[in-house]
Amino acid sequence: MKKEFEPKDIALYGMLIALAMVLSFIETMIPIPMGIPGIKLGLANLVVIVCLYTLGERAAFTVSLIRILLIGFTFANLSTMMYSVAGGMVSFVIMAAAKRFSSLSMPAVSVAGAISHNLAQLVFAAVIVGTAGVFSLLPYLITAAVLSGFVIGIIAILVIKRIVKVFGYKLEE
Repeated sequence: MKKEFEPKDIALYGMLIALAMVLSFIETMIPIPMGIPGIKLGLANLVVIVCLYTLGERAAFTVSLIRILLIGFTFANLSTMMYSVAGGMVSFVIMAAAKRFSSLSMPAVSVAGAISHNLAQLVFAAVIVGTAGVFSLLPYLITAAVLSGFVIGIIAILVIKRIVKVFGYKLEE
């Protein structure tokens, strides 16, 4: 039986999407002096992981997709939004599968999501520009994905522990 969205679900999703949007915006203001395009902290992914582990796949997918689209329409252009959708959706699928079908820890699931996000964007870029030269960025992007994914995963654990303690949510199994 398909569960319909209740008004409280819509309000909760709205708050989570807004939080993810704020984190995305904050991320744009943090300079990363690497000189390599595509390296980001992935702060908005914190909200997606927390949703995945507390509210389930449907919530995480909804929050992720709507956040990407709203950020794209608000602060970016169609090209940037297409890269974000490619990376975000592949990342979501990998994280959901890793959570559901493996015994990976939350930081490992986050790392898998970060790596798959970068890989999807590189594949998308290679198709768009018509060259595999973009894959020269791969070692740098994977290194950054492992580091940022691990940190986001650790922060997600701390956030979820706090949510469970304060609000009494049970984790999605």
